[in-house]
Amino acid sequence: MVVKALRSTQCHAYGVSWFSIPLLSRSKIDTGNMSQAHPQYLLPRDFEGFGLASRDCQWPNGARIAVSFVLNYEEGGERSILEGDAHSEPYLWEKGSSGGHKEGSRYLNAEQDFEYGSRVGVWRLMRLFSEFGWKITIYAVARAMQLNPEFGKYCVQQAGHEIANHGLRWLDFWHYDLEADRKYVKDSCNLLKEVTGEFPVGVYFGRSTVNTPGMLPEIYKEMHKEQRTPKLLYSSECYNDDVPYWVDLPYEQDLPEKEREGMLLVPYSYDTNDGKFHMAPGFMSSAGQSYEEYLKSTFDMLYREGGKMMNIPLHSRITGKAGRCEALRRFCEYISKKEGVWVTTRRDIALHYREKFPYKPGSRSGGK
Repeated sequence: MVVKALRSTQCHAYGVSWFSIPLLSRSKIDTGNMSQAHPQYLLPRDFEGFGLASRDCQWPNGARIAVSFVLNYEEGGERSILEGDAHSEPYLWEKGSSGGHKEGSRYLNAEQDFEYGSRVGVWRLMRLFSEFGWKITIYAVARAMQLNPEFGKYCVQQAGHEIANHGLRWLDFWHYDLEADRKYVKDSCNLLKEVTGEFPVGVYFGRSTVNTPGMLPEIYKEMHKEQRTPKLLYSSECYNDDVPYWVDLPYEQDLPEKEREGMLLVPYSYDTNDGKFHMAPGFMSSAGQSYEEYLKSTFDMLYREGGKMMNIPLHSRITGKAGRCEALRRFCEYISKKEGVWVTTRRDIALHYREKFPYKPGSRSGGK
């Protein structure tokens, strides 16, 4: 199917400024009301975790730590006048909201900083990971991939990186109703499959409704039934642990135990996120020394504890800049010299955890 990218300021299907994806996805959806919380999709808060003993994930080959590099690929999916938005993107670029953002006007500086990420930064990072022979996870915004299909094909066909779902565009959708929520997830999955050739089995939006995280397994099951696509392997819509864990789904509570599937969460993190270069207090050195030091300190503690995972979230317009990428390179060299380090994708982390600790209703840890 040919994807038509229509640049228009017309009223779009989701009730917000949104690019025109394939025609099959542009039916009218009423999102006039704020999103309401639906109890069957709300996951309970968990303050206990794994306790004093923590959790040893028993990584393959006796590895002491699993390291997950995650590239957030968003360039082209951000707010833009050309995509029908009210203004250019003010978030997570070199000048941020201190720049010259005006309603109804393009801010070329912001546009071009994002373009640097897709034109230059992303390939610098790809060369770095290729040099070390490591596979990473791409949190892919579908619109961004649509605008740079060569990168998507490279990730899947040449590099063997994982494509995970990071949304249709890099925008908040906290106000969607249930119908719009379902449509958004399905459309983003389908567009990523069309552009990259890989259907995403992992999800991280980070800007969703309160219902979305709990809905994901159900939506993926619907797609599996309708299109024979894979079911959800994992979600990373959480930040509350250093290891994966299982959650029970409220809407499965009345099913026989053998029919319940639960949801596997592979936690994400903000503290090691390169986005902190553009946040206060963030990483104070623009040259990356504090970033490098913090990554090493985090790695050292988790490595010493054993059985944990470490997230290293990246953005091509941030760590793809030369000075920061050099700091990242020094960190990569540091961990490459350690024994028992498993650098891998989130997909492989999830597959390992599912095999080692299968879902057991009522238990966050799972077990055989």
